Order: sequence, then C-alpha cells, then structure tokens
Amino acid sequence: MKVIGLAGYSGSGKTTLIEQLIAGLKAAGQRVSVVKHAHKDSFDIDHPGKDSWRHRQAGALEVVVANARRMALIREFPQPVEIEPHALLAELAPCDWALVEGFKHGDLPKIEVWRAELGRPAMYPNDPFIVGIATDDPAALPEPTGLPVFRLDAPEALLDHLLASGERYQYTQGHHG
Repeated sequence: MKVIGLAGYSGSGKTTLIEQLIAGLKAAGQRVSVVKHAHKDSFDIDHPGKDSWRHRQAGALEVVVANARRMALIREFPQPVEIEPHALLAELAPCDWALVEGFKHGDLPKIEVWRAELGRPAMYPNDPFIVGIATDDPAALPEPTGLPVFRLDAPEALLDHLLASGERYQYTQGHHG
C-alpha cells in the first residue's frame, strides 16, 4: 500500500482535500482507506443505549459490529495512550492507498495543507517529512521552498502527482519512509 499524510491546522481544508483525493483515486481504479486522528477528548461511533454501547459499558475491551455491508471495531484503552499512525495502518485491510489525516508530528510523508488567513505557522520549514504543500495562496507561503506546491482549488494536480509518484509513497510495515 502507498501512504500519504495530510496535515494542517483545523480549518485548513484537510477533510475536503481528502474527499477529493478519495474520489479521484477511486476513479483511477485505486482502493482507498483513511486513517484519521480525532483531537476531541472522546468520540463515539455507537450511541448510548444501543447494544454495542451497552457491551462496552459492561466492560468489553473490544466490540466488533458488522453486517453484510460494513464492519466497525471499537477498542477501549484502559488508560489513555498516545496513538501513532503506524499502529493504525497495521489495522487496515489491503488497499492501494491509505490517506492519513492529522498526525501533524507523524513520521510519514505528508502534504501540508496551509491557509494564510488562519494565521498559523507553516510546518514545512521545520518538518523533514513534509513532501509538498497544498495551499489556497502559493504567493503567501512564509518561506521559499523547493517542495512541490499544489493549489487547494485544483486538487487534480496533487492527485496526478500521487498517481505518478506512487513508488515514492510505498509503505512497508516497520519502515517509516
């Protein structure tokens, strides 16, 4: 599988860009999965009162919910743990591409999603894992860069780059880069 991260501050457009990349990769015949880091204190995919919620409340460490169309695994951590993307990638079924959203500090090749109007610092000058920048305003980038720069309003260029450079993003478990 090939892996590319998309990292940036909240509101930068990561999710929209990932939606566009999923659609484009799928149209190119690729099987795509997503690993997403949730920053909230908690998130739930089951709801109070439902069977899977009741099973977790009763103390189950893992609950797998499945039907003929989808499966979800809910794993409880007895103590908070620092989640890292490699462990989550290892959970995925075989796919052609895994898009990793979030994990700003992860050691995977990443596209930085950056918008000047957010007033947040750019990560690319100090993060060797950033391999490109997607932005709404290339002229506003705070430092010159030799990295490829993609426009957020033209995601086809980033899609073409990923498809043409696939071997660069080949991931093998335990190999970070």
